[in-house]
Amino acid sequence: MAVDLAHSPAVADLARRAGAFTREVVLPVEERLRGAAPTEAVRRELQDAARAAGLFAPHVSAEYGGHGLDMRGRAAVFEEAGYCLLGPLALNIAAPDEGNMHLLEAVATEEQKERYLRPLAAGEIRSCFAMTEPAPGAGSDPRALSTRAERIDGGWRINGHKWFITGADGAGFAICMARTSGHAGDAGGATMFLVDADNPGLKTVRHIETLDESLFGGHIELLFDNCEVPDDAVLGGVDEGFRYAQVRLGPARMTHCMRWLGIARHAQDIAVRRAAERELFGSRLGELGMVQQMIADNEIDIAASRGLILQACWELDAGRSGAQSTAVAKTFCAEAVWRVVDRSLQICGSLGVSGDIPLSRFLREVRPFRIYDGPSETHRWAIAKRVLRQASGAATTTAAPTTTTAPAPAPATPAR
Repeated sequence: MAVDLAHSPAVADLARRAGAFTREVVLPVEERLRGAAPTEAVRRELQDAARAAGLFAPHVSAEYGGHGLDMRGRAAVFEEAGYCLLGPLALNIAAPDEGNMHLLEAVATEEQKERYLRPLAAGEIRSCFAMTEPAPGAGSDPRALSTRAERIDGGWRINGHKWFITGADGAGFAICMARTSGHAGDAGGATMFLVDADNPGLKTVRHIETLDESLFGGHIELLFDNCEVPDDAVLGGVDEGFRYAQVRLGPARMTHCMRWLGIARHAQDIAVRRAAERELFGSRLGELGMVQQMIADNEIDIAASRGLILQACWELDAGRSGAQSTAVAKTFCAEAVWRVVDRSLQICGSLGVSGDIPLSRFLREVRPFRIYDGPSETHRWAIAKRVLRQASGAATTTAAPTTTTAPAPAPATPAR
């Protein structure tokens, strides 16, 4: 049976328009800022332009003003928007808002959607996802979650310490993961809560200085200090937070890959132009075999990343877990994007490390991706565990004797 990787005409047109908008409207603003953080006024300027161009929030359903793209459709559009650092912000598809919209649309009640999703999808407010904690709390291992929520009359009281909460500065609300049963290290017992930013129990401790600077609202350390919320602040079911987190985390890892793949393409374009123009040693830079190899390796990494993203997106769109495919894609893409940007900078030499072109900034921005959304080492560990568990199940099935009274056991299901 033939496999058609082409997008529908509607998605292809949306991606084409997103690419043109990113280069013609967003990129000049980014160049004007010259590395300075965008202000709220810049965010609204870019988002107004994207809205006028019919490109705003393409991932949410039409009910909330979007195009209702599935994961494969997002792959095409998000990659084009990711060609520059502010492109995702302009289209309202930047982290963490994009992932929170996906989660709210899938899990929230109708009342919660009206209160939180609708203004978030419209760009009227921003949001954050508060799960990560300082050691020994939740990080690479979310089961280490130590923030606790206890029942009180009419609601819950949350106490805990969070950090690296992207976008928290200026956010209208937080989705907070807190333990409602069990103890740190248990596989279950977490609940998600919607916490308004003006809640007196939600306190900002500090901005964490990081290598990357492009994510709007920074990376913030937060304190939930006797933070009281009503019963209707529970997102989804009590003690079901880890299960609902998978609704968000798998797709969010892929949309990170999509956006950063756009930056890899931008870096490659800069390097190719430089190689075609720069003359030294009696020839153009691009005529040197070593440079040609770096350009070719960049193309290979970009193409392989795109293929892994599409494979994972196809599984997610089909309703599959996608745990293995998203882990594989995230690990490969995080490292491949770094390689592409690094090679591109090397091709450009001293110009690459200068502030005259954006490659040095790209390098700073993409390096943390190998840590955010799960370090590469954690994903490799999980990938190997699934493979070994499946192999163990297959071996057990092969070795088990068959009888006329009971069938041989089926292979074990890979861990989710």
